[in-house]
Amino acid sequence: MLRAIFILMALLATPVWSAPDGTIRVIDADTIDVGGTRVRLFGIDAPEMGQPCAAKGREWDCGAWTRDAVRNRYEGEYANCTAQDVDRYGRVVAQCFVDGQDIGQMIVQSGLAWAFRRYSDLYDLDEKAAAVQERGLWAVQIQLPSEYRAAQRAVPLPPAGQTCLIKGNISGNGRIYHTPGQENYARTRINEADGERWFCSRSEAEAAGWRAARR
Repeated sequence: MLRAIFILMALLATPVWSAPDGTIRVIDADTIDVGGTRVRLFGIDAPEMGQPCAAKGREWDCGAWTRDAVRNRYEGEYANCTAQDVDRYGRVVAQCFVDGQDIGQMIVQSGLAWAFRRYSDLYDLDEKAAAVQERGLWAVQIQLPSEYRAAQRAVPLPPAGQTCLIKGNISGNGRIYHTPGQENYARTRINEADGERWFCSRSEAEAAGWRAARR
């Protein structure tokens, strides 16, 4: 009897998460709605919305780029999911499958996200295969999402009353502007006495003679 009570207590203490099934609506490359339930795909990490990437002298929003690629593949498909956890934002963390194929695995194989090794090595080999073939993100310059998020959190507030956030820096490399989220944005300090400036847009910075930072 006592053993049965202990077993019952253990079962009650074990968290139970609903495993959603249903039609997919893509939010971004690692987050989807499945039958109305918000799901963070287990074991992968994709670019944040607004996170820049660059290649061949061109820069664009990698978060939107990867989201659109995942949306083209999975929007409206029917998914079956296996819940693993619930994250701090209340999203169900789950592996999801369409026609028996693991969505997270396919996204990483396509180079649209990285294996999120902080939580799982499940897609490690899939990521390596994408890297070797230079698929998707492996063909561009981009920070890891974790580094981008850390840089965003570290971004210092501009001076009081300053609403323009692009930093026009002057260094040995010339006049270079940095936008929020770029690798060196947080560490760049603006000294207006030396001719450095804040800009409200890329076009304003370029018209004034500044060029974009590579990273």
